Formats: sequence, C-alpha cells, structure tokens
Amino acid sequence: MSVITMHAAQRNTESAAKKFEVTCSGCNLREICLPKGLDATEMKRVEQVVYARRRIHRGEALFHAGDAFSAVYAIRSGFFKTTVLNDDGREQVTGFMMSGELVGMDGIGTGCYNGNAVALEDCEVCVLPFALVEEISREIPALQRHLHCVLSREIVRDHGVMMLLGSMRAEERLAAFLLNLSKRFTRRGYSPSDFHLRMTREEIGSYLGLKLETVSRLFSKFQEEGFIEVNQKHILILDNAGLERLLGVKH
Repeated sequence: MSVITMHAAQRNTESAAKKFEVTCSGCNLREICLPKGLDATEMKRVEQVVYARRRIHRGEALFHAGDAFSAVYAIRSGFFKTTVLNDDGREQVTGFMMSGELVGMDGIGTGCYNGNAVALEDCEVCVLPFALVEEISREIPALQRHLHCVLSREIVRDHGVMMLLGSMRAEERLAAFLLNLSKRFTRRGYSPSDFHLRMTREEIGSYLGLKLETVSRLFSKFQEEGFIEVNQKHILILDNAGLERLLGVKH
C-alpha cells in the first residue's frame, strides 16, 4: 500500500470515528442518565464534562474499594456488579447496575470508593470527573437537581435492600428482584418479560442474602408454579401478576 493510500485510509477511519461518535444529546439513554431534562444549550455544556469513554471487559474492575475518588461513571452499555468485602473476607454483592445508571457515587462523601465495581459483561462507560460535574451543576440548576435526585435514589435503593434482607421471605426476595429487573429493562425500551440475567445464581444469592441452593430451588419452584420459564440465564416472565401477589400487591 502506498503512503498516499495509507494516509487516505487513516483520514477515512478518523472521519468515520467522528461521524459515528455519540454525544449526550444523541445518546438513547439521555432520558435516564445524568443530562435528563436539559435544553439544547445546557446539554452542550454538560457534554464538556464527559472526559472520556472507557471499555471495560467482562471480569475487569472499573474501580476497587479504597481507590481515590475522582469521577462518577455513566454506564453506556453492559452490566456491573458492586461488591464489598465482609469482615471474614467474603465478597458481598451490594447491587447490579445497568445502562443509563451512574456508578461510583459512593465515593463522594469519603474521597475514596467504598466498594468494587466489576463488569459482568463487556461494558462501556462515560467518565465524568466529579470536580467538573460540581462546577457545571452550579451553573445549571436542572443538572444540580437531577444530581440530587440520583443521590436520593441511591439512598432509597439502599433502604429497599435493607427491607428486602430484613423482612421478606426468600420467595418474596427473588420475586422482588425479578420485578425490579423487569421495570428497569422496560425503562430502556426492552422487553419487560423476556431477558437474560448477566449475573450468576451465586451473585443473586449474595445480593439477596440467600444461599445458592435456595436461589436455584426458588427458580425451579417459580417455573413449576407457572410464574416464569427458565433456560439457564434466560428468563421469561409468564405471570407478572402472580409475582406481584407474592409481594402482597393487589390487582
């Protein structure tokens, strides 16, 4: 290949990269991510916050507990699990995060990340340096309000997990978990009843405070009772109302 041809190919590659680059204003997750509800001018300003995009391969950590806090991350694609280590050294799953959600908010108060964020599949994240987020949020009240909403949602989620682990029976915990996933997939335009679990049964058990054997038994029980159809990690919810009845939701 000649030098001229090589330079032409390079220019074409760079042009294609720019052409298909996704900005906040063109992202299909904008309504559930940090820039929600901003006008065009404000959106352009917020786009300056996105420092870089990172690809995280399955099994890799986005950050570890104890790492210095510098940024929050908006998940563009993929699934993460967040974990902490118990006193006995065992890993405890504290959450599952998906596209359109922010991860790393736990480091705001202490200046370091309190847990680990590990990719359950190949993922892509937008890096949002928190110093810039704070600076621009002072200029754009709508962004500041949404940031507060995200923080509030994290607090509510933590309270929900505490209630899940403290007061619900095992079958109620798994039903609540599946219904929560269904609602989150729906918000992203995916099927509310037909989806793949990115996490293992063991990770689900860790999150729900259940043993692996209990989780496996409950999946089988839910299938026998006609609530769901299970094929390894593929889940088909057949009776959404039935799962809700397990939680005491009346129709």
